[in-house]
Amino acid sequence: MRTTKAMKEKILSLLAEEYRDAVTALHYSNPFEMLVAVVLSAQCTDTRVNLITARLFPRYNTPESMLALSQGQLEELIRDCGLYHAKAKNILAASQILVDRYQSQVPAAFDDLIQLPGVGRKTANVLLSQLFGQPALAVDTHVFRVANRLGLAKGDTPLAVEQGLMKAIPKEKWGQAHHWLIWHGRKVCKARQPLCGQCILAELCPSRQ
Repeated sequence: MRTTKAMKEKILSLLAEEYRDAVTALHYSNPFEMLVAVVLSAQCTDTRVNLITARLFPRYNTPESMLALSQGQLEELIRDCGLYHAKAKNILAASQILVDRYQSQVPAAFDDLIQLPGVGRKTANVLLSQLFGQPALAVDTHVFRVANRLGLAKGDTPLAVEQGLMKAIPKEKWGQAHHWLIWHGRKVCKARQPLCGQCILAELCPSRQ
């Protein structure tokens, strides 16, 4: 079954209704905290990231305060997060760049964001959408899986899926759609055992089991 334009519109309408209150699960109170939280979230659940940042951010929630830590000290604070060696190194390097080049502020331009260590295309798009309200569509593992299964956007790479979704979804809804697809992937369209019997999109899904 091919997902037609009309089917895509219906899928998006149903997702919008089902997840109308969906927002990021990461806890943050300023742009720098959001940057750090998203960097930590790579190969780590948002729940675990929130546990880590709950002990990290009360004392270290600005680039300057973060730079008071050595890499070893930061590693100890984030040790229960995957890839903590690389993440600690990247967070400190990014903090230094923010201090040196951006007056300790998180930049609001894609090309500036992806120059920060630990920030790739997905992270930059999350920050642009979440912090600055710019039209951007971040593709994480959930978005990639759900978009392919539903036929909203087919692709072998996150970039291909991002480009397909940008064509299928109105620009003003890119940021919201990112959350719809993430939450649907977490709650229903799971990686190993999708709950097709509980899915509001089952009749429209070419991948239903």
